[in-house]
Formats: sequence, C-alpha cells, structure tokens
Amino acid sequence: MEARERLIVALDVSTLEQARRLVAELHDLAGMFKVGLELFCSYGPRAVETVLEQGGGVFLDLKYHDIPNTVAGAARAAVRMGVSMFNVHVAGGAEMMKAALEAARQDAGSEAMPKVLGVTVLTSLGADQLQDELGLVRPLQEQVVFWAKQARDCGLSGVVASPREIETIRQRCGDDFLIVTPGIRLVGAEQGDQKRISTPGAAIRSGADYLVVGRPITKAPDPRRAALAIIEEMEAANQ
Repeated sequence: MEARERLIVALDVSTLEQARRLVAELHDLAGMFKVGLELFCSYGPRAVETVLEQGGGVFLDLKYHDIPNTVAGAARAAVRMGVSMFNVHVAGGAEMMKAALEAARQDAGSEAMPKVLGVTVLTSLGADQLQDELGLVRPLQEQVVFWAKQARDCGLSGVVASPREIETIRQRCGDDFLIVTPGIRLVGAEQGDQKRISTPGAAIRSGADYLVVGRPITKAPDPRRAALAIIEEMEAANQ
C-alpha cells in the first residue's frame, strides 16, 4: 500500500459539519477515516454515511465489549453500514470475538468483508494503571501480546496496539496479522492524554500497517499540510 492508504484520520470532533469539512479536505490523503464514540453517539449511522458519501472509507471505532449475542448484532449492523473496519475489545473473551467475526461473515455474504480488529491495551494506559487500577498482573507488553495472540487465534484480522508493542506483536503473530497503531505524534508535538506514543516514521519502521492520527491533523492550523507532513515521514520510513 501507498503511505496515504495506510493513514487513518480520526474524526474525533463534536459536529457532523466539522467531520464533513475534514473528509472533504483530506479524502485523497487518507485510506480511511475513524468514526469514534463522540461522533457516533451524536449522529449515529449518519456519521458513517457522511464519510462514505464523500468517497472515504470508515474505521468504526466503537470498541464493542458486551455479551456475545449483543456484539454479534452490533457486528451485523457495522457490516450493513458499509464500514471497512471495526473493532472489539479482546478483554470480552474468545466467545465474543468469534461471535462478532461469524456474524460479520454471514451478513457480508458475497460483499466485501470488513476487517475485524481486537483492542488490546488503550494507549492512554501505563504499566502502573494496568496493575494498580485494573488488577492485571502481567507486565504491560506481555498483556498486549497475550491479547493479540488471542485475537489471532479467534480469527480476527489484527489488533489495535500502541507503537511500543508493534515489533513484539509482529514477531509473535506473523506478517499477515494487521497492526493498527494510534498514539502517533510528530516530533515536538504535545503528548496529550496518550502515554505510549511514537512518531509516524518510527511506527512504520517497527512494522505498523496503519496509523491512526487525530489531533496532530485535525487540530492543526492547516490539516492538509499536517497530513502531508505525516505521509512524507511514512514514505521516508518505507525507503
């Protein structure tokens, strides 16, 4: 894939008009646009339709985590909306992941099947929080890899994981397993609420397939210029 096909712009904005403007400005520079909780809870499927109408692909980032039957229904709904990718929390368990995958396959039929990803450990969490707040005893990287292997064993297309775990996941889960990486920041940019971050070039060199970039593009004075800068760094890392 070309670098721009590997860029996913996160539409973490509060209004549909903001999302529409960003897609109109960036649709030729991004392979997909991420529709997350804020936009979807405000506008529902209309948020997805807005991206699709302007020729953009959609990564539906709702992080399904519920009983298998409920998640299966949500997976079918995602397929019917025409998204290219959606995700589930690996912490929901193998039965839930398999239910989501099977429901998506059945509903897709002969149409294009969305990529189903597993969410491992959120990039806003650090090692101390993982143990002290969530009670998980494995070291952070081991926990991420453990969940990534579970996702792979359940047949998911890949995982969402921070830049710091890319290389280990790639080693343990193989070259065909997708790694979608948020927490991307240009050198010198503010970290925000993300704890495990990386530059675009470093993430690509480590083996990420897709980069999810939000605020460094959407909050920039010139979003298009910011996106081009990220793409240029991704291209340089591929050489």
